[in-house]
Amino acid sequence: MIATRRRFFGLAAGLLLAGAGWSSRAESPEGASATRLMDDLMWNRGPIGGPFALIDHTGILRTDEDFRGKLLLIYFGYSYCPDVCPTDLQQIGLAVDGLGARADAVQPLFITLDPERDTAAHLADYVPSFHPRLIGLTGSAEQIRRIALAYKVYYAKYPPDSSDYVIDHSAFIYLVDKTGKYIGFFPPGTTADRMIEIITLNLSDTKR
Repeated sequence: MIATRRRFFGLAAGLLLAGAGWSSRAESPEGASATRLMDDLMWNRGPIGGPFALIDHTGILRTDEDFRGKLLLIYFGYSYCPDVCPTDLQQIGLAVDGLGARADAVQPLFITLDPERDTAAHLADYVPSFHPRLIGLTGSAEQIRRIALAYKVYYAKYPPDSSDYVIDHSAFIYLVDKTGKYIGFFPPGTTADRMIEIITLNLSDTKR
């Protein structure tokens, strides 16, 4: 059942995003286009996800192994994002609240794509705005590049040589199981109710 649901909500997400007019005006740091990364994610080409070692918003080193035993909601974005990131993070926070007691089995993570500006201290002011249990993660540019590539995340600074820049980026919400295995993704704009529905199904499956 998990595999069936993974394909369903992942495929639906890819189809929705493909028609959303998402910008691909620049190449990612790996030279991979937005279209290729989205296609790889949509059709589950190659492994998705992987280990990481990043600094959280309290200055503590966190690795993926710290979260074993919890279902993860992972979101890649940046604090200066004007609209999409705040909207999606708000829905993640509402989903966690809506799970009630079941939320103890879920950990939301926000991984910045803008480590230059999103320091641990800056994230400490940012992430609590969306939920007290949301953990912000940052690191070196190379560390962020590796984990973003592992999750097929497209991102690019624009304009690349300006100090006043935005980050073009994909905006999926990734669901990872209690063993660290990728399950699937939600598209940007997914409501808290939809997240609760899918999370609840996966929590139920892990108890069988």
